[in-house]
This record gives sequence, C-alpha cells and structure tokens, in this order.
Amino acid sequence: MWAYTWMLQRVGDDGIKLTQAGYLPPAHVEAAFGELDLGKAWIGKGNREDQTYPVLHLRESAQRAGLLRKHRGRLLVTARGKALRSDPAGLWWHLAERTPVASADRSVRDAGLLYLAAVAAEVTEDVDALVAELLNALGWMSGDGSPITALSAATASFDAKATLRRLGLLQRVGSGLDRRERTTRAAVDFARAALKTWPR
Repeated sequence: MWAYTWMLQRVGDDGIKLTQAGYLPPAHVEAAFGELDLGKAWIGKGNREDQTYPVLHLRESAQRAGLLRKHRGRLLVTARGKALRSDPAGLWWHLAERTPVASADRSVRDAGLLYLAAVAAEVTEDVDALVAELLNALGWMSGDGSPITALSAATASFDAKATLRRLGLLQRVGSGLDRRERTTRAAVDFARAALKTWPR
C-alpha cells in the first residue's frame, strides 16, 4: 500500500487528535513505523513523531500536497484527500502535479526538477552526481562558495525522491554499505508525468 493511502485511511473521517505540541500521538506513529516497514530506513523506537523523521515527513508532505490539514488540534483529511482515498490513479496524478513540492528555496526546486529529469531520462548510475553537476552548471554553489557535491544535491532533491519512495517506485538493492535504491519503470512514468504537468 502506498504510504499516502495508508495515511489517508489512518486519519479517517473522524481525524486524529494531535499532541499538545502538534504531533501525531505515539500509537499512530508506531502503527506507521510498523505497517509501512520504516524500520529498514530509520533507527529508534519509532513511537515519537518528532524523533521519527520518515513519519513526520510523510505527514507534512501530505499536508503540503493538500491531502491533510490541521484544524483546532486535529489532523483531518481534506475534501480532496477524501475523494482520492479510494482513487489510486487520481492520487497518482495529484501527487505528480505537485512534485517537486513548492518551495521558497529555488535550489530545492531546481534540484527536484533535475532529479526528476534524470529519472525521466532513465539515468541509472550516479543520479546525485549528475544533479550536482547540473546545479553547478546553473551557477548554484554551497554556502562557502565551493561546488555542489553529490551529497548536497541528494539533500536538496530529497523531497522529490521521497515522494517516489512513498509510492513504492524506488526498489532497494544491495545490502550493507552497498545498499542503494534503483528507479523502476513506474518511477520513470511518474517523473515524466510530473515534468509534463510542471509548473502546476
């Protein structure tokens, strides 16, 4: 099940009462951590949203995509989210139209677009290095004036990559230090759809 679909179903019609600090209660964080198999990508108990970044990022990205909203201390499914909860194709296009996520940081937007372009072009090796090279060609640089590295490019394009991951479009291969993610044919299709519909 897609992580977004899981979240929409979990919140349900009644919503979820958030903690005083505005986070998901531990029971819901534990459910997401276990049922979405996030233990492979994150360490820790997986019971506090502020310390379980994959769950926090999923919830926040669903809000940015207009699927969830906060209201008077509760997390609620938006009208659009309810309509898409049982419409996988509609949800797929809704997310494609909003990837990369809107950001006030142009470097994040550019990195996301370049990452999607690399996936759409079926680049399979060293995508982060290619994105870094292209960001440098566009004139971007690190805060200290040094060239953009593959690591900083990966950080800047994290949101776009995370959307593909939550849709199950990236396949984990290898193990240990050689563990990495490989794009699938469906990831290529999604990236091309996102680029065709950008800017929304």
